[in-house]
Amino acid sequence: MSQSFDPASGRAPVAPAAPVLSRRKGRLTLEFVPGEVQSQMDLADPDRLVLAYARAMMCFVLFKPRPAHIVMVGLGGGSLAKFCHRYLPAARITVLELSADVIALREHFAVPPDSARFRVIHADAARHMPLLAGSADVLLVDGFDAAGLPPALGSARFYADCRRALKPDGLLVANMFSYDPHYGAMEHRLRQAFSDNVCQFRGIAGNNHILFALRPAAAARPRPASRAHRLVQRVALCGALWPGLAPLNRLLAHWVVARLRRRGSR
Repeated sequence: MSQSFDPASGRAPVAPAAPVLSRRKGRLTLEFVPGEVQSQMDLADPDRLVLAYARAMMCFVLFKPRPAHIVMVGLGGGSLAKFCHRYLPAARITVLELSADVIALREHFAVPPDSARFRVIHADAARHMPLLAGSADVLLVDGFDAAGLPPALGSARFYADCRRALKPDGLLVANMFSYDPHYGAMEHRLRQAFSDNVCQFRGIAGNNHILFALRPAAAARPRPASRAHRLVQRVALCGALWPGLAPLNRLLAHWVVARLRRRGSR
């Protein structure tokens, strides 16, 4: 969440909305606006990823299967944080969350306590990001408020700071709403910041568009592209040539999550 004002967007600061919890049909839901689900937890299986966009974001493991440090922008109900904490046990996880009210609900959503490898920081991600230079293997940007994605988290400056926060060959994963009036401008800024090393799996999560942006490793002399770089290029090409792959892409997200859960249960 953020209250930063972006003159380019014309959006005024949004007063933080108090998060509201509701229980229905065996699920605990976090909302800022009634009826608009921010996060959801299966009470019988708290670490399960209920929402399609969260499963889609976990496709980052196709690009970066063994991240050492994952940074997340936005805690919400902690779905991604919990999943990564349990099923990527070798990863250190840092979560940036602006709302103290959201952080106060972490126990309701079974978010792990802070430890040597898991930490929730009460901070404005747009201001904190420059402090993370060169430290993250994966950066998950999912910081929404009651009005949607705050302008500060879709600005050129923020994306440039995100690129600098990543290690060489690091990956940013951004969640955007396709109906956001500034979607096109934000995607353009993201592509500029990452020299167009950007792709997405088409139709994988409905109105949630999940974009993957790679910071290529710099090399003093020419060398073969990394596995992640080759995959970004292939996904971008497939999306352009075969836009009707949505059902297969959704199955891919389910497969990625199921595979991690099976591996973690051994």
